[in-house]
Amino acid sequence: METQTQTIKKETKVSTERMKGAEAVIRCLLAEGVDLIYGYPGGAIMPVYDELYKYQDQLHHVLTRHEQGATHAAQGYARSSGKVGVAIATSGPGATNFVTGIADAQIDSTPMVCITGQVGSHLLGSDAFQETDIIGISTPITKWNHQITKAEDIPAVLAKAFYIARSGRPGPVLIDITKDAQFGELDFAYEKCKGVRSYIPVPETDLHSLEAAAELINNAKKPMIVFGQGIILGEAEEELKNFIEKTGIPSAWTILGLSALPTAHTLNVGMVGMHGNYGPNKLTNECDVLLAIGMRFDDRVTGDLEKYAKQAKVIHFEIDPAEVDKNVKADVAVMGNVKNTLAQILPLVQPNTHEAWLQEFRDYDAIEYDKVIKEELYPGNEGLSMGEVLRGINEETKGDAVIVSDVGQHQMIACRYAKFTKTKSNITSGGLGTMGFALPAAIGAKMGVPHREVVAIIGDGGYQMTIQELGTIFQTKVPVKIVVLNNEFLGMVRQWQQLFFDKRYASTEMVNPDFVKIAEGYHIQAKRVTRREDLQESIKEMIACKDSYFLEVCVEKENNIFPMVPTGASVSDIRLE
Repeated sequence: METQTQTIKKETKVSTERMKGAEAVIRCLLAEGVDLIYGYPGGAIMPVYDELYKYQDQLHHVLTRHEQGATHAAQGYARSSGKVGVAIATSGPGATNFVTGIADAQIDSTPMVCITGQVGSHLLGSDAFQETDIIGISTPITKWNHQITKAEDIPAVLAKAFYIARSGRPGPVLIDITKDAQFGELDFAYEKCKGVRSYIPVPETDLHSLEAAAELINNAKKPMIVFGQGIILGEAEEELKNFIEKTGIPSAWTILGLSALPTAHTLNVGMVGMHGNYGPNKLTNECDVLLAIGMRFDDRVTGDLEKYAKQAKVIHFEIDPAEVDKNVKADVAVMGNVKNTLAQILPLVQPNTHEAWLQEFRDYDAIEYDKVIKEELYPGNEGLSMGEVLRGINEETKGDAVIVSDVGQHQMIACRYAKFTKTKSNITSGGLGTMGFALPAAIGAKMGVPHREVVAIIGDGGYQMTIQELGTIFQTKVPVKIVVLNNEFLGMVRQWQQLFFDKRYASTEMVNPDFVKIAEGYHIQAKRVTRREDLQESIKEMIACKDSYFLEVCVEKENNIFPMVPTGASVSDIRLE
């Protein structure tokens, strides 16, 4: 006798709650574990802010002084904490003020969800007050964007936004919500997104590529690693350390890879790129196997692509297929999250030391120290150098601080000379090179890791681009330490004008205000240093302070940053003077 088995499909009933779209936005954020957002209110986003008022005990909103500041603060928070940063603004100019921070986050792979209000859906396309097509504007600079015109779409779209922002190669997502969608009602239920059709965040790793890569590594006489931010984003710091210590391969970093490996590690050979270290730049064109791990071969790293590492077999460990063969042809591409691929290849590689090859890096280090570093860190002339300021900060923080740098000469000095013992410690604008990044990003960074010291290193030019965020520091009482290295110039542009434009200093000399008085106006403790004998004690006082602190250091006006690879030159043509 046959027994017929009937499968009864149980329907899981998801409980719903009737609410307005604006409240649904807040509930979605809470469901994603968000407890901190940065923003600036306005008419088209006012319904959300009205609901936010009811949830302020669960969701802390930081009122920045400019919408760009909100995006940079969200970036700093994401970079220091490893979580998704969230920024919110109104339509029109509020939304367009997000653009720079979104573009910065896109090129530097920073997970961020930006929410903008929009005019009512019946007004779209009518040039209504504060209407801007932010979806069209932001399409090239977001990982994904979407406009919501119906309240019932809010939960699913926001769930998808967070999934896309944080998964695979992270990036910024923008969600634009019309005012009628905020006022409209829906039966709210929230389910986290676990996948999107046709979107593969982490490509499958081909085992043959691991074997091919291991064979090249095992046979190499002069292998070299260049690692980037992919190590930090993939949380692969321990896997990288295990890999390089087993293989004995000298390892250099891009500016966004800095701090993934402790600065003092014996196999850490310094920074590559335009103002990178002498050895790794010169020896890039002498290595026989080049391992690029979690980096994208940016032009500031490679210099002239026609002359970049042509002698080497290139192994590219990468999560984003679009980056493979984009700039540099890979002999072997190892796809996947580097945390997994480095762990998978570790048993396949042989223990090695490469002592003679490593000594070549050390020999170049000695040359660079004598010609560049010694004078930068221990200057013999009367004027203060940027390098000695970083040396003083290193001494007081013991390499445990988070350093947030702006863009310019001081950025290169910070990246070259800051010492780090922990990951997620170097936060800067890499790909976009955004002046004004550091001050708001430092606010977010400190809120992301309140137990760590956060020091912002800023030039007098970039500082004035977002100086209004001192108001955010004053209102929130976030204890950020701010160091402005004031040379009364747009220093990096001036350096180029000196070297390549016969010292025609066109529009680069700065006439600055009294920065100390401005800081004091925001009730921030402030000090100016002009003499070497006052420097270390002032740094010590700043680091010891439990509140925010502003320190202006007046440095030499026309010091240049060397080594330097001129634009379009080969990395082998790096100049020491």
